[in-house]
Amino acid sequence: MKKKALSLPADVRLMNTTASVLFVAFGLLLVAALGWWAVRHPIFAIGGIVVQGDVAHNSAATLRANVAPRLAGNFFTVDLAQAREAFETVPWVRKAVVNRQFPNKLRVVLQEHRPEAFWGTDAESRLVNTYGEVFEANPGDVDQDEMLPRLAGPEGTSAQVLAMYRGLKPMLEQLDLGVEQVVLTGRGGWSLGLDSGAVVELGRGTTDEVLARSQRFARTLTQVTAKYGRRPEALVTADLRHADGYAVRLRGVATTDVAAQRN
Repeated sequence: MKKKALSLPADVRLMNTTASVLFVAFGLLLVAALGWWAVRHPIFAIGGIVVQGDVAHNSAATLRANVAPRLAGNFFTVDLAQAREAFETVPWVRKAVVNRQFPNKLRVVLQEHRPEAFWGTDAESRLVNTYGEVFEANPGDVDQDEMLPRLAGPEGTSAQVLAMYRGLKPMLEQLDLGVEQVVLTGRGGWSLGLDSGAVVELGRGTTDEVLARSQRFARTLTQVTAKYGRRPEALVTADLRHADGYAVRLRGVATTDVAAQRN
């Protein structure tokens, strides 16, 4: 025969329930007390910032000195997003990844901007990085051996202008000509300045259309200049805005001697 389970008296069940509630409440109070202790204990105050990654333009000591006063809280309460923003406001810092390092440090891994060109007018101190992003920096911090070009265009077009520069650069290098400036006007026109002092009007159109015209120009310029006993560096101006060719003016050749190169 099966034995029937005996039910506990009501007062015993109440005592067990009360004990369980008190046990849970005590556990919560203990956790809260430990949390309160951890938040306020000096051992968890931020005692150091470990800087890793790119520090070519900012020393680790300078970074710590600039950012530490802007941090609030301790190891548990410091706002990592706020810390990241603080590091990313430092000149030359493009991206920062900040993590906690137990028991009282922050570890930050930095990525610096890698400049590829100056941006804007000669009076501006902005640069363009390899991602086509514009950033503020002291131009004097740029390695003088890099000889960066200057790009310009309406706000928000830096990536587009950088792409055009990258497309034009190898074409002109084949002629021993360097690109010093690429400008996109507000009306969509492109112009190019060379290290020889020459100015080339590239005209309007998509990036592919402008590069196609530029490729024809670069491919045939040596032939055109040779007709006048000149080399490509004798170029003074060129106008590629013609539908069926381009016009050039060469140093030492009368301005009326304009050559049109058919496609």
